This record gives sequence, C-alpha cells and structure tokens, in this order.
Amino acid sequence: MTESNLPSRKRRWEILMLASLAAGILWTVVSRVPSAVGAPLSSSPSPREGFLAPDFTLDNLQGEKVTLSDLRGKIVVINLWATWCPPCRAEMPALENAYEQYKDSGLVVLGLNVTNQDSESEVPRFVEEFGLTFPILLDRDGSVSALYELRGLPTTFFVNRAGIIRTVVVGGPMSETFFRSKIEALLQEVQ
Repeated sequence: MTESNLPSRKRRWEILMLASLAAGILWTVVSRVPSAVGAPLSSSPSPREGFLAPDFTLDNLQGEKVTLSDLRGKIVVINLWATWCPPCRAEMPALENAYEQYKDSGLVVLGLNVTNQDSESEVPRFVEEFGLTFPILLDRDGSVSALYELRGLPTTFFVNRAGIIRTVVVGGPMSETFFRSKIEALLQEVQ
C-alpha cells in the first residue's frame, strides 16, 4: 500500500461514516414513536390513557340515544359491565355512591352493558336490584366493546372534561374510595 492512497482511503471512510450517521438520524426521525411522557395529548381517538376517548352513540334503557361527545365539558366515567360478572356486581354500589356524591359537580357515569355477551332482559332487574340512577347504555352488537378493546369485565375509563382518557382500570371490584380519588383528581384538573 502506498502512502498516496492513504488520504483518499481515509477520505472515503469519513464520507461513508458521515453518510451512515445521516441515514441513522433520518431513520430515527422518520420512525420515532411519540413519547407519552411530556408529549402533548393526542386528539386521535384511542382507548388508552392520554388519548381522546373514542366517540359512540348507544341506546339507554328508555330507548333514547346517548352520544359520548355530547358530554364534553363534564367528567365521564364509562363502566363496561355484565349482569353475570361477580366483580361488576361487587363494585356497582361503590359506583352508584360516587355518582350520587359528584353528579352535581359535573360527573356523568355511563354504565355500558355489554349486551352482546349478556341477557338484555336481565339488565333492568340488575339496575333495580342495585338501585342504579346513572344512565345504563346497551351495547347490543358489541361495537363499542370492540372500539374500546374490551379485554375483561369490568373495565372502567375515567374521562376528563376535554374528552381525554386519564385512567383505565381493567378488572375489579374497585372501592368507593378509589372511585372518589379518581373523580376528585379529574374535578381538580384545570381546563
């Protein structure tokens, strides 16, 4: 190897390294996943914390349509449940008590019955048995359960006034203290 080839080889190596570095930086920028920590909240609907709650319209027990986006400006707790689910039954009194305590502060609880996995005729009896006064919605075809990627019962979404999901809880039963702590945190959020 002659000394005259050494500078040109070094130069080619430097160019190759710079090109690799540039390609790596470009790939990092193009393929990055937005960070959940400190990132602005997304307006894309997704059933995850920090994202806009996917909108839906369902019938309540009286046959009236209820649309989630119509409730913007209120704190919304969406509780997916079934009459045959023991943890659902166990947490209903706590959910009803929290609703009664905070409904005048702008809380709306939507009891979303997964009717496609339940018996619709059992729902009114369940509501009467537990003395539920919050709206009960019927997911007859399972479309909202699928939209919210239901993985277990009960599943509860705590949604702030802007429609952003702040907490997701899969399973239960949750205590009244837990419900109250999550609701109070949402009430204290500044818009």
